[in-house]
Amino acid sequence: MSHEMIRLNHIVISFRQKKQIIEAVKDVTVHINQGDIYGIVGYSGAGKSTLVRAINLLQKPSAGTVTVDGDLLFADGEIQLSAAELREKRRDIGMIFQHFNLMARMTARENVAFALKHSKLTKAERHAKVDRLLDLVGLSDRADNYPAQLSGGQKQRVAIARALANDPKILISDEATSALDPKTTKQILKLLQELNQTLGLTIVLITHEMQIVKDIANRVAVMQNGHLVEEGSVLDIFSNPKEELTRDFINTATGTQEALAKIEQQDIVVNLPQNAMLVQLEYAGSSTDEPILNDIYKHYDVSANILYANIDILDDTPVGELIVVLTGTESRLEQAKNALTASGVTVKILKGGA
Repeated sequence: MSHEMIRLNHIVISFRQKKQIIEAVKDVTVHINQGDIYGIVGYSGAGKSTLVRAINLLQKPSAGTVTVDGDLLFADGEIQLSAAELREKRRDIGMIFQHFNLMARMTARENVAFALKHSKLTKAERHAKVDRLLDLVGLSDRADNYPAQLSGGQKQRVAIARALANDPKILISDEATSALDPKTTKQILKLLQELNQTLGLTIVLITHEMQIVKDIANRVAVMQNGHLVEEGSVLDIFSNPKEELTRDFINTATGTQEALAKIEQQDIVVNLPQNAMLVQLEYAGSSTDEPILNDIYKHYDVSANILYANIDILDDTPVGELIVVLTGTESRLEQAKNALTASGVTVKILKGGA
């Protein structure tokens, strides 16, 4: 049974800047379970990185409590551990960043070994561990290369191996794929997913892209201007977003916005017939097993012209959306709409309809 790995309760983080107080994080509570891949999404300046830096107290909160793996790290405005205890605790928390932060004059092997310089391992044990880590991230053949000789994805693999050197329980990824191309991003995300599964690593992903969350996370928090605006399982948030900001992020991730812009220019939509309406259908889970559009044609004589479709599997559950033109008499369209809603499909009329 997984336990709670990270508890951030009522975290406030404020800075003094030119005689005024800036509140970067405003009363945010986040609980992350052991083994979660937890995505924190928001635009630049939302407070994501500042909040996450409170986990290892690289950023000291102004108020709130921080508990990691059952140990209270921060409460009543004070760090609750001695300097040595905090150092020890920080070893449980690895970090990777957008710009890799590798040392240019060290080989891949030396970069990873550097993270072990305070460990109690013998030289031979250290060497074996570095080899094992490079193997784990698929970089054994590049051990003696310098960062300048490595691609972006390879550098990030070295950075991941280095972050894992002290056998952390938590890995924090701060926009770690935003400097990488889409194909490399997918490979790095797949690696993170494998590390999560094989090592039971709890991963906290900071990102401005919902696509990344959609690919590997199981829970997500959305931040805006220092506030937590929405939080839940990826399945819940994607199939039932409550906030406009969350919907924006999701529409970008699923490509719906781009599709809609093109659809609106299509002749069938520009000159939408009198007896037709353009609708967006969204569904999750079992409703995808039924031939719904087939049924409304059979029962209500309403035909459906599919202009766009997208299906994702989130947490083993199919989640999909369609943009279709439904055509039929006014009363039949109303019946079909009610039948769709009754079968668990969210129907949003984009154009036409009574």
